[in-house]
Amino acid sequence: MLRNVEKQSTTDTQSSLRCIIVDDTDLMKTSNHFELIGKIYSHVTHISKLGFKGLFMGYHDGKSFFSLDFSFHCEKGKNEKKPYGLTPTQLKERYSKKRDKSSPGIRRVDQYFTTKIESTISMLRLAISKGVRFDYLLVDSWFTCHEIVKFIITRRVGCHFLGMIKMGKTRYEVLGKNLTAKEIIERLRRTKKTKRSKLLGYYYGGIIVNFKGIEVKVFFCKTSKKGNWNGIMTTNTELTFEQAYKIYSTRWSIEVFFKECKQNLGLGKCQSLDFDAQIAATTLCMLQYNMLSIAKRFLDYETLGELFRATQKDSLQLCISEKIWVIIIELVSHLSEILNLDSETLMENLFSENEQLTKYLNFKALSQAG
Repeated sequence: MLRNVEKQSTTDTQSSLRCIIVDDTDLMKTSNHFELIGKIYSHVTHISKLGFKGLFMGYHDGKSFFSLDFSFHCEKGKNEKKPYGLTPTQLKERYSKKRDKSSPGIRRVDQYFTTKIESTISMLRLAISKGVRFDYLLVDSWFTCHEIVKFIITRRVGCHFLGMIKMGKTRYEVLGKNLTAKEIIERLRRTKKTKRSKLLGYYYGGIIVNFKGIEVKVFFCKTSKKGNWNGIMTTNTELTFEQAYKIYSTRWSIEVFFKECKQNLGLGKCQSLDFDAQIAATTLCMLQYNMLSIAKRFLDYETLGELFRATQKDSLQLCISEKIWVIIIELVSHLSEILNLDSETLMENLFSENEQLTKYLNFKALSQAG
């Protein structure tokens, strides 16, 4: 599909960066009778609710976003008396069925009990084997780990890793010393290696470090002198801060994908108790999105733009220019400073569950104004 889209494009996409984006989302349910259902912790609402964790992988070629793969996951929790957040009685009330060991369904069930990191690597390996080529893997701080970074640098397809990092206890080797992110920032500040980007309006500093045996470049940035620092890691040590920021902004296209699919295509709304049906419904949703994305690409931008826009009055734009993304992210970053919130969490709140946002945020008007 991706090859056919590129061949039929009348505009040049060869110079655009190709990115694979991985992220998870909450697929909430209201009954404990669903097969394999359990409680999951929502980073948006900060409470545990019944549902599945959906892990999705998408591809962005600089113009359009396409969904590639997905998996469902559970969270067993640490309470042995209430595994998956359910009592023994609730566990017995869940629907169940027998599956043949060679069936696709059993493989999906096995996948459900693996970690999201293992599933991410499995998805990436499958995509590469199918001929998908990309320049960067974009992830948020949850997926920035040694296992994924190591997998990316050992590929022969010439790809790089680019993701947010947690400002926690993880240590990086710098000039023979193992320092945390905060200690590295303090070192950059003392040696006067922090700068201000006039282009983006950010204060930032960058340094090459050793991340568990892997040479990476880490950027730290904030929107004001009194603001909180955020970190970005990349295996491409030649990137500048402005380049890394611009590339990473593409990651928010998967948040638009989640919002579009949940509001317009019924993602997570399947009421069948059968786990296989949940997988099938999600697959159909992703196929629908890809078909709409293809139609959007060719009709709206390349041939019959005005005609297609007339039929899209109630839909968000599926493709948003990089310039508009930078503007949006800057606004969210400034809001996070004012509200003293983490910018990642604020962005997830805006795009994941806030239905009112659609009424006030007119992406079409913004893209035309840009």
